[in-house]
Amino acid sequence: MARVSSPKSLKVLVYSDDVHTREQVILALGRRPHPDLPELEYVEVATEPVVIQHMDAGYLALAILDGEAVPAGGMGIAKQLKDEIYDCPPLLVLTGRPQDAWLATWSRADAAVPHPIDPIQLAEAVVSLLRARVPA
Repeated sequence: MARVSSPKSLKVLVYSDDVHTREQVILALGRRPHPDLPELEYVEVATEPVVIQHMDAGYLALAILDGEAVPAGGMGIAKQLKDEIYDCPPLLVLTGRPQDAWLATWSRADAAVPHPIDPIQLAEAVVSLLRARVPA
């Protein structure tokens, strides 16, 4: 797994066709969800082609994908990214409900958090995924 070398900030992609969902994620996490991690810098994306473009660029530490986005849902995008990008950064999928966690497993997402977004649950999942990418 690739590690990010002593970054001043970590770039986190937040994908949803709904601006309010993107805002909820960013507000829930804030600039620094844990003191052991660098600050987060968000890249907001509303369409699948732009997600692919940013992921191909290779500078992201994490991608948060809305499984309820239309026309391209985050779970389908997650599956494509895991299949096509060598050493893909961690992916967190926002599911429509807790019972959809099995779909997130199918998508090969590294974590799943259901709507409505619980800030504590989201922060715990994000911190867990990012810790593996940042040197101690």
